[in-house]
Amino acid sequence: MSKKKRFNTKYSPEFKLSVIMDMRENRLSYSETARKYGLVKNSMGGAMETLHRWERIYLEEGAAGFMTEHRGRKSTGRPRKQPLDKSVEEDLIAENQRLRERNEYLEAEIEYLKKLDALVREREQRSGKKPKQ
Repeated sequence: MSKKKRFNTKYSPEFKLSVIMDMRENRLSYSETARKYGLVKNSMGGAMETLHRWERIYLEEGAAGFMTEHRGRKSTGRPRKQPLDKSVEEDLIAENQRLRERNEYLEAEIEYLKKLDALVREREQRSGKKPKQ
């Protein structure tokens, strides 16, 4: 026995509002409204649960509530990055440049010390002395 595939139907905000307004104006029940508009069962429950959810959204948030997405969890992730001021950005760029120059200087100094150490070791080996550790 195979299961029937269910497709989630996405209704427009205008359609949702018109259904809820018609239901409230004509004092229709959820089942009568579902039958009248041909609403089908969805994966979350029946059409009556859908209508109940739409009505709750309408009563709590008004017609504008249908314009926002209510499915899924709300994001609790990292806050969005705020753009930096021009002066702060320029200061950071200047500091970054100073650090690069300092890094280049230190790398050159390290290379110089390595070469000096190699020369000292070579001279000590020629003279037969034991190198210092």
